[in-house]
Amino acid sequence: MAASAPTPHGTGFPAEGRCGYYVEKKKRFCRMVVAAGKRFCGEHAGAAEEENARKRILCPLDPKHTVYEDQLAKHLKKCNSREKPKPDFFIQDINAGLKDETEIPEQLVPISFLSEEQMENLIKKLRKASEGLNSTLKDQIMSHPALHDALNDPKNGDSATKHLKQQASILGNIEKLKLLGPRRCFVEFGAGKGKLSHWVDIALKDAEKVHFILVEKVTTRFKVDGKHRKKNSVFERLQIDIQHLCLNKIPLLSKEKLPVVGIGKHLCGVATDLALRCLVETYAASCEERNEEPLAKRVKNDKTEKEINTLAKEGNEKNIPEKWTPVAGIVIALCCHHRCDWRHYVGKEYFRALGLGALEFHYFQRMSSWATCGMQKTSLEASNISTKRKDKQNDGSEEHDDGGYRITDDSAESLPGFLTVEEKKKIGHLCKLLIDQGRINYLQQKGFNPALQYYTDPLVSLENVLLTALPNHSSSPETTA
Repeated sequence: MAASAPTPHGTGFPAEGRCGYYVEKKKRFCRMVVAAGKRFCGEHAGAAEEENARKRILCPLDPKHTVYEDQLAKHLKKCNSREKPKPDFFIQDINAGLKDETEIPEQLVPISFLSEEQMENLIKKLRKASEGLNSTLKDQIMSHPALHDALNDPKNGDSATKHLKQQASILGNIEKLKLLGPRRCFVEFGAGKGKLSHWVDIALKDAEKVHFILVEKVTTRFKVDGKHRKKNSVFERLQIDIQHLCLNKIPLLSKEKLPVVGIGKHLCGVATDLALRCLVETYAASCEERNEEPLAKRVKNDKTEKEINTLAKEGNEKNIPEKWTPVAGIVIALCCHHRCDWRHYVGKEYFRALGLGALEFHYFQRMSSWATCGMQKTSLEASNISTKRKDKQNDGSEEHDDGGYRITDDSAESLPGFLTVEEKKKIGHLCKLLIDQGRINYLQQKGFNPALQYYTDPLVSLENVLLTALPNHSSSPETTA
């Protein structure tokens, strides 16, 4: 902070009750309020003659503020920038996957630096690995009555309408899988404002024993979960990276032992893999080891015959799982494959079985952004969009603007010239499909029946693929990948 001695400099005097220190850089007096009988604020008191004996220094935890040197030890105990104690459910890198440094190539050059021959070899590998995969997914574009009024609100702008259509379709798919019912816990990964959980709660009305855990690694403004005050549902927000989240250490889950439904809307790249491992390995495996008591048995013990009959009359009996499982289902809208990471990727075994490794995964991951390269606008528009994207890309909780296109790190200008725009789009979609197929294979190996489907129109969002999974013993309708 550049500042001169506390003199008026011919600019008058500080306002009454304000600090008398003249800040040279801002060409004005400091506007901080001073204590009664003091001339300077705490920040500038060191410049005052009466405070000259005490020295102020930069706080070692956050150099944006200062502290009296003789009070440093006391300040460090209460400084807002101090490291907070980690909660019990924080376990470092529990969902990160194994780190094998030998698999990661030392130098990974951008795609634009690859020769035409190198690019052709990569594309050949991609096409060979994708043989037999169904590149045309089933349309499962649905809606739900809970969002009827919101969707028809004339005050909605284009962006709000697109988000609502996606939320309505995700909710419709959750219901179709018989996951929308009482006595369960919905864990929303990458929750942002928590709107998906909000609509699930609205759809469930007064269903009993419904809990929501909203996982988000950054502080979020304008969140909606705090507005819920229903006696039958509980909302709990956890500010934590999914990489370090241990669900079975959360008191609510360890106490209630409710089956978990993992949900998410546009869970960026690597966050999807972390969430799958968090549910399938960290939580489900731990619960099975403990041999938890089946939910159906506990329901009979806890509920009177009258209450169970009431549930049956309401039609909710179809949503009571016959056999308890720690993870009752997974419904995640996929997003941003170009932000995946080999270390955290759950489909490594699938890639290795195809003769692929970290190098190919890296380039397929980058090439996945080509799926949107056919939607380029003018150079000026592209430049503006790119700037906005860079401003947001470090925010893991980004709620995507689901416009008709998105500029990604490998923009159209850097793509190899021997491919047409349509060919690049097809290759981008193949990359996405192959990465997602690794996730499908992972879930199958873990005892789930997974599926990929289109849940919204590409004009609503280009990221329009929904990953769903049910335990193999589930009686829900069959789904196909």
